[in-house]
Amino acid sequence: MESINRTAIELVDEALDFADEMNLAAHELDNEATVIDFGVDAEGGIEAGVLLTEIQTAGLANVTTAMGEVAGAPRPHIELTTDHPAVALLCSQKAGWELEFDDFAGLGSGPARAQVGQETEFEKVGYYDTFEFATLSIESPQLPDEAVAEHVADLAEVEPSGVFLPTFAAGSTVGSVTMAARAAELAVFRLMELGYDPTDVITASGSAPIAPVTHDEELAMGRTNDALAYGGEVYLQVASDSDAFENLPSTAREEYGTPFIDIFQDADWDFYEIPETVFAPAEVTVDVVDGPTYALGETNDDLLAESFGYV
Repeated sequence: MESINRTAIELVDEALDFADEMNLAAHELDNEATVIDFGVDAEGGIEAGVLLTEIQTAGLANVTTAMGEVAGAPRPHIELTTDHPAVALLCSQKAGWELEFDDFAGLGSGPARAQVGQETEFEKVGYYDTFEFATLSIESPQLPDEAVAEHVADLAEVEPSGVFLPTFAAGSTVGSVTMAARAAELAVFRLMELGYDPTDVITASGSAPIAPVTHDEELAMGRTNDALAYGGEVYLQVASDSDAFENLPSTAREEYGTPFIDIFQDADWDFYEIPETVFAPAEVTVDVVDGPTYALGETNDDLLAESFGYV
């Protein structure tokens, strides 16, 4: 497979070319790295969220919007399909790069992770990337500065001028959209954690509702994770059968039925203190090639309606 940072940079160029039309804001830092504001001070909308999801998956996924329902009420959903789930979802889209500085904190996803390759996913998938540009999407209520860009450049082994940092807050429209697009990623990651070979996942499709936007970052984190755990639907085509499938949906975990805002509060809002087992989609169908089909889990409209603030 060719460089996922090369395929992603074409989409980054699209964001830069159409920044005004998508209500984005781009600026160059003093060290020549580029920050693209998708939803911190900028007002990026649903289409901007779709484009950022495509960047996060390095152009290896088809990302669309569709109308669905939550508790009988119309609600837009994000649908994502990829025939390269191990690379697109685990080695690119997954938010696995924690950024911690004295005056900045964020969570990074996107193809730049594959130029570092220090996470378990890369060893299990066997994919690493080298390219002159590095794109890291950052979830943070603050825009990154030169120190963040230098850090990314150093680890990705590129010049700062080759670093691109599309950034958004969880409590933004783009935040709600990109989180809804993670249903399939959660399923593939959960399978990997259960011991299943992620390269045996042939195709992955996911759908989840776009959570209502709130500029309260903590409430946004709760709602967007509820959208996946209680409204996320996933289809997987896989090459081999496994007993792991029964533990795949969120209904299999002890915390099922607990709103995520309570889960985060119990962990003092430390993302890395939360058991990874809680992050799973609500409902999953697994087709085993030349084998059985598993229909697992169920969505929970009542919990979603409460989380989303339906009246």
